[in-house]
Amino acid sequence: MPVTPREWLRAYALLALRVDRRMAGSATGTVLIYRGPQEWRAQVEHEEPVPAGRLAEDADALLARLPFEPGRARYLAAQVRALRAVARRLSGRELPLPEYARECLGIAARWLPEALFEQAHTALDAALPRGTGSLTQRLHLWQAHHTLPADRLHRLPALVDGAVAETRRRTSALVALPADETVRCRLVSGVPFRAAGEYEGGLRSTLHINRDLPFNLADLLYVVAHEGHPGHIAESLLKECLLVDEQGMLDHQIRFMLGPSFVISEGLGLHAQSIVFPGDQAQAWLTDHVLSANGITPDSSDFAAVHRAQNILFGVWANAAFLAAEGRPDTELAAYLSRWALLSDAEAGAALGTLRATGMALYVLGYFHGWRLLDTWLSTSDRDARVIRLLTEQLLPADVEPVDRHPSTDQRSTAHRRP
Repeated sequence: MPVTPREWLRAYALLALRVDRRMAGSATGTVLIYRGPQEWRAQVEHEEPVPAGRLAEDADALLARLPFEPGRARYLAAQVRALRAVARRLSGRELPLPEYARECLGIAARWLPEALFEQAHTALDAALPRGTGSLTQRLHLWQAHHTLPADRLHRLPALVDGAVAETRRRTSALVALPADETVRCRLVSGVPFRAAGEYEGGLRSTLHINRDLPFNLADLLYVVAHEGHPGHIAESLLKECLLVDEQGMLDHQIRFMLGPSFVISEGLGLHAQSIVFPGDQAQAWLTDHVLSANGITPDSSDFAAVHRAQNILFGVWANAAFLAAEGRPDTELAAYLSRWALLSDAEAGAALGTLRATGMALYVLGYFHGWRLLDTWLSTSDRDARVIRLLTEQLLPADVEPVDRHPSTDQRSTAHRRP
């Protein structure tokens, strides 16, 4: 029997809410960003949990009848396939991580060669001030040099507000933003993240900053642009205004975080600073408006090169996700993260908690692979138009893959080498 788009979207929302309810132990407490009808959420909250096998069958039923035009049907089918893969995993049907990533994220994930990380280390070596210590020690000294002193932590919200204003101003040169949008900064404790951008609806958003961690002011624009504009908050705001409010595309209020759209979102977040602060503009702005006012003297470092190298080193986390999926011990994962991602012992310990959390071994793959896909896709003369598409259209990883990609690449990239 044919279903209406509204009936289909209701079933889709219920499936997402039911899968999310079964995903206990996620690092964020949820794997779903839900802003849809509250009566649907209440229905799921008050019912008995649905068996995972039944949820997989419900996903199959949704895939069998998609009452939408082909482009939107293709996008929604990718989201449902992700929900189905997670439901199947919950029912005991586990796939190797590369196949699981293909089903959920729509990417060809593979073990990344350490030569890639060695290149990033070489770039970091050139970008950091000269020193006699190891590369890890020099990176940590650079971070410490630019860290906001603990007795000035009360200044951080104002510094974030200034960065939000500047990133919004530059983003508005690319795409129109609502003039009455508001973004507040909130310092939080006891959370597993450094920062998180949350669009709350009604043109209101909050940037949550972890007050328990030292804040590196050299990263201020890198963090604020990623979480805010033109990153997560801008994407959520613009798509809700354009897709939901204007076009009635309710599915954008039902965003499953282990699906392909978040590969695009995290890739955009990692490129956000360089989009609105090309070259050394971020470092120049920070030097003029933030660093000297907080007693931080200039050094010979290259902030943009440091951040690009750190983006590449998100690939280390992707490899660590493969190790975690294979059941390797924590000591091996921590050693790998320390060696290649240049993490301190404390940072590696925190990273283990993230990787072991429900769904995160899958989610972390989206950072590097999203960054790498967009690194190629945005390197064109029509970059600004493509940024606007990222902020206003529902795109899948397949939509931003290189056009000359050979089909056999998929087969080769699903294999990974054990270290």
